[in-house]
Amino acid sequence: MARIAGTTIPNEKRIVISLTYVYGIGPTRSKLLLKEAGLDENIRTKDLTEEQVNVIRDTLEKHGYRLEGDLRRDILSNVKRLKEIGSYRGSRHAKHLTVRGQRTKTNSRTVRGNVRRTTGSGRRALTKT
Repeated sequence: MARIAGTTIPNEKRIVISLTYVYGIGPTRSKLLLKEAGLDENIRTKDLTEEQVNVIRDTLEKHGYRLEGDLRRDILSNVKRLKEIGSYRGSRHAKHLTVRGQRTKTNSRTVRGNVRRTTGSGRRALTKT
């Protein structure tokens, strides 16, 4: 089992997909990382040698990407700052509503708590007495 940035990545998947399990690494960054490390994208994680895993870790450290806990902390502090200064975006975050201008009249019902359940025929079930 390979551990990168404090995350255990899956063994059975290709390395390009496994790296996306680390918070802060998406498909694009994963491909660029492997290209720079000189590794094939189609290798399974279980087939990597310890040396190859270390090359991936070194490449991540060299670029100084914010990953996992540091990235989550940064995002939380940014949202907290928006709330404290009383910005519109901060108030939307506080109310758990959409922040980026999406329509909310017909979409985002589950976020607003307006979940519509389908109903039956409208006819009540007969009760046995």
